[in-house]
Amino acid sequence: MKFYVYMLLSNKGNKYFSYVGYTVNLKKRISLHNSSKGAKYTRGKKWKIIYSREYPNKSLALKAEYLLKKNYIMRKLLKKKYLFFKNLIDDKK
Repeated sequence: MKFYVYMLLSNKGNKYFSYVGYTVNLKKRISLHNSSKGAKYTRGKKWKIIYSREYPNKSLALKAEYLLKKNYIMRKLLKKKYLFFKNLIDDKK
């Protein structure tokens, strides 16, 4: 079975919020988060997956999730990278 570690991003006004988790089904999990049936922190916000990585077992996925949750510098870099490319795409429209 494959496990995924993911990072979600949501914004309210000018402020961005991130959430890190793990799952076996990314589509189902993002659907739960966006329908306010996911983690309590994610309720009431619209989320986008900005990062995901596949792991061969649950143990490795949980370790990676823990490291990403605690590594605020990496989370900030992922946010900046996503927002940079999003702005590039939006400017071309």
